[in-house]
Amino acid sequence: MQVKGYGATSAEVPVAPIVFERREVGPHDIQIDIEYCGVCHSDIHMVRSEWGPSIYPIVPGHEIVGKVVAVGAHVTKFKVGQTAGVGVFVDSCRECPSCQKGQEQYCDENMTATYNDFYRDGKTQTFGGYSANYVIDEKYALHVNFEEKDLARVAPLLCAGITTYSPLRFAGVGKGHKVAVLGLGGLGHMAVKFAASFGAEVTMLSTSPSKEADARSLGAHHFALSTDPKQMEALKGSFDFILNTVAAKHDLNAFCGLLKVEGKMLLVGIPPEDNTFGAATLISKRRSIVGSMIGGIAETQEMLDYCAEHNILSDIEMISMADVNAAYERVIKSDVKYRFVIDMKTL
Repeated sequence: MQVKGYGATSAEVPVAPIVFERREVGPHDIQIDIEYCGVCHSDIHMVRSEWGPSIYPIVPGHEIVGKVVAVGAHVTKFKVGQTAGVGVFVDSCRECPSCQKGQEQYCDENMTATYNDFYRDGKTQTFGGYSANYVIDEKYALHVNFEEKDLARVAPLLCAGITTYSPLRFAGVGKGHKVAVLGLGGLGHMAVKFAASFGAEVTMLSTSPSKEADARSLGAHHFALSTDPKQMEALKGSFDFILNTVAAKHDLNAFCGLLKVEGKMLLVGIPPEDNTFGAATLISKRRSIVGSMIGGIAETQEMLDYCAEHNILSDIEMISMADVNAAYERVIKSDVKYRFVIDMKTL
């Protein structure tokens, strides 16, 4: 089917109106008419081919919420009229150990990304949520059980939410733990909300003193300037976990030194250049650095249900589709509190 969207035809041009072909609804598929789509920093990296060669034309967007308008003959999980979501991936090999464990994001043959990828046939291109609709296998779609008025704030949970929920759950964060969140942006603001909700004592580590009030309003119990040597010295050996969301190159040694014995740094930010750290900082206290991506379908559904139960939503700025290029420039400057969401009625 022909679909209207916003996309780019090369790394050098802005995102603009585009028409592309999306597959028809198959027996196991649902079609979602998109109501809201979040703007992730990875959209910018992909559009501008900054993470390796992108596939053009490219239609970004992997924080998708909308209404089911059609279902295939064999669909059992969704009905027309329900609200559904699409996250960072839309398929996987389904057979490897990771897929069998419900960790499709770590598929041995690589997950199929929501955009800038090819389906399992190796030739049909995936196009994202800056568009009128999405067609997806029901096994990779998510139930969204929130009130209508909250749906725009749900969209970023499909990436920023699960990216921070998953490592905190993996680490077993809960009551009695001291957790630091490094960086207050789209990911960091969700990390604070989740860690506080799980019962941890939360400290925000930031380079910006102006962010203290926001950090506390989001649920942080403490705030420290990472650029202040005295504050950093006072926090040495303080934390059970540090959730590191920073996507710029930085020295991990200073922050690893804030961990207790057997403390863990949970790494979710991807800088353009590799960070550096000294082995001695880890070895001397049996500390570890743990990488984490997103979650599998089951865990993402768990996260959405948890958020619905505990009224956890993203803090957003709503924009029209025509404003997306200006929004990109503001994301690069960290000038957003804390996630842009496109109202797809403006498409």
